[in-house]
This record gives sequence, structure tokens and C-alpha cells, in this order.
Amino acid sequence: MRQSLHHFHVETRGKGFYDVTRVVSAWASGQGLTAGLLTLFCRHTSASLTIQENADPAVLRDLERAFAGLAPEGEGLYEHDTEGPDDMPAHIRTALTQAQLSVPLSRGALVLGTWQAIYLFEHRHGAQTRELVAHLFGE
Repeated sequence: MRQSLHHFHVETRGKGFYDVTRVVSAWASGQGLTAGLLTLFCRHTSASLTIQENADPAVLRDLERAFAGLAPEGEGLYEHDTEGPDDMPAHIRTALTQAQLSVPLSRGALVLGTWQAIYLFEHRHGAQTRELVAHLFGE
């Protein structure tokens, strides 16, 4: 068994979904493993990871609207507002999604469905530099 570790940096331009599938898949495929498991971890509490449809952009817009309803922004809504009115809603969004994903590797490639992509889900308004850590274990 072998394992590889890599850090990715993702520059965001504010709230939204950032497709990281291509860069993560390319790295995983380049590790020379034929079968294994990729764990992808987001090192932040105000951004998260998700696997979602990549064919219809309406899916991502609908998700953004749903999360806006689940964790609304506004002055005085939350006690924790150290970094502004989008601070606590960002933490809530992360709690409702996930900080890590696992994706199988088979025949040297990530096993994602036809319409699936891996997204960094940015929850803050301002531009950020986000760090993802990939750990690939297999043979």
C-alpha cells in the first residue's frame, strides 16, 4: 500500500461554488495508484466541500438560495459576528455540509458519477485563499 499527501490552494472571489474536480482528479491520477481512496479535507470553518451536479448550473443557484434561507445574514441575528454579518452564517453552512469528502479511486481515476463534480463551497462574501488537503491511500 502507498499513500500520497498534497495541499491545494483555491482562490475564491466570494460566496459560491468553486469546481476543484479537474485539479484534484489530475493530481490523484498522477500518483500512479490503480485503486484506493481519496480523502479531501477543507482546513476552514467558513467554507466546506460538497459533491454536486455539474451539468445544470441551476442546481448550484438553487442550493445557494436554500442555504441563504437556512442561515440568513443580518445584523443582530447572531451573537458571534466578529468578522461581520456573514461570519456566523458561514459557520452554520459549514456545519450543515462537510469539511471532508471521500472518493474512491479505481483504474487510476476518481470514481465520480457522470454528473458529479467536487466543489469548494465558499460561505464568505470576501475573496479568500482556501486550503484543501488531499490524502490518497491505495495500491
